[in-house]
Amino acid sequence: MYKLEEPIYFYLLAVIPAMIVVFLLVLWWKKRTQRKFSNTELLKRLAPNSSTFKSVLKLMMLSLGIAFLVISLVNPKMGSKLKTVKREGVDVVFALDVSKSMLAEDIAPNRLEKAKQIISKIIDKLGSDRVGIIIYAGNSYPLLPITTDHAAANMFLQNANPDMVSSQGTAINEALQLAKTYYNNDDQTNRFLVIISDGEDHEEETKQVAQNLFNDGVKIYTVGVGTERGGPIPMRLNGAMIGYKKDRQGETVITKRNAAVLEEIADIANGRYIDGNVTENPVKRMSEIIANAEKSEFETKQFADYKDQFQWFLGIGILFLLFDTFLFDKKTKWLKKVDLFNEEKTKN
Repeated sequence: MYKLEEPIYFYLLAVIPAMIVVFLLVLWWKKRTQRKFSNTELLKRLAPNSSTFKSVLKLMMLSLGIAFLVISLVNPKMGSKLKTVKREGVDVVFALDVSKSMLAEDIAPNRLEKAKQIISKIIDKLGSDRVGIIIYAGNSYPLLPITTDHAAANMFLQNANPDMVSSQGTAINEALQLAKTYYNNDDQTNRFLVIISDGEDHEEETKQVAQNLFNDGVKIYTVGVGTERGGPIPMRLNGAMIGYKKDRQGETVITKRNAAVLEEIADIANGRYIDGNVTENPVKRMSEIIANAEKSEFETKQFADYKDQFQWFLGIGILFLLFDTFLFDKKTKWLKKVDLFNEEKTKN
């Protein structure tokens, strides 16, 4: 097993074909210039030690030296041993509302970006807890399966947007049903579902679905973003503002936060509703709740302990560069004396 720490340095290998092209152009120019002064036989007499092969050999040594130095910069790592890692923590699944109403700018920069900030900061404060992300609007979509890779969670989170969900609306029921599939450890004592939404347009049967989820051992916490005064939903084309969403009568749609619905869902599932308009408020409270929860051992994972191997490639690269430095363009005199094919005897 191996991995490359800095693969971006592979771009430096482009220097090698560039050198080869330059070498061939110079070689062609030399040959062309020499033909203007003399024929081939006379040139061999005037410069008997000239060697195209030695020039090619030097180029090969230089190219190999650069190639190995680049590989050392990439720093390949080889797996040397396996370790067994046991983790303790809780399962936290975030259900993020990405419906069009979340684009309202009644809180800066808008409801959706505020929700992303909250989730990202909560994730940053988690320890070895597992994280999963669901997005939903008219239907639900598993953005990230439950994982301990918090960096991946933040990366996937930043890409969440309304266009990722095929239909608009607020299908919180589907998000709750999907959340059930995330908790795959029957021995986990603490399971959390954090719903972040403006609470608008939730369906009546949501309460029953939330109750069923609570019966399965999941505590639901809800975070509301947006204001009761509300705001219009901006419409954009290629990033440019083209107006606000309008209803069938041509009136501008005003979307408002419905905190009552979110409070009801949280109460049913033994959780808590938190106002999310100030980022630090839900971040602090959820971090405390998760930190004080009873931890369970939920994963035994094997992974390779990687060790740096750059030094081998660095050494070989330097060796090739030394060969190139001490290798001359002219023919080697002592090699000229070696009669590999008994040519002298044949002449006699």
